[in-house]
Amino acid sequence: MRLRSDIFVSALIRRAEIEGATAMLRRRGAAEAGAIFVKVDRLDGRAALYGPAPQSVEVPEGVARLFVRLHEEDWRDPLSLEQRLQREISFDPDLWIVEIEDRQGRSFLDVGA
Repeated sequence: MRLRSDIFVSALIRRAEIEGATAMLRRRGAAEAGAIFVKVDRLDGRAALYGPAPQSVEVPEGVARLFVRLHEEDWRDPLSLEQRLQREISFDPDLWIVEIEDRQGRSFLDVGA
């Protein structure tokens, strides 16, 4: 059984804040099953965007949700990621957006290949 999106997002924000990062909910989606996107901003002009892993990827035992980086480069400029988020919202208005500001670039997610 998959963990509800609202519970996962709350736990992610709490975990990031416990570790010393700033995390905020930018967009609330469908409580039970909304897709979750996470933008990590390093506060130096570099950012990364993570989204749900494709359903074809097997989720390891003990992992609530698996994410993938949505671009090939390690880091991109934040504006290009905002444009990607706008496209995602137009495709799925029930999605969640969490933004994490962390100079170390930590996402606090389980990330697949």
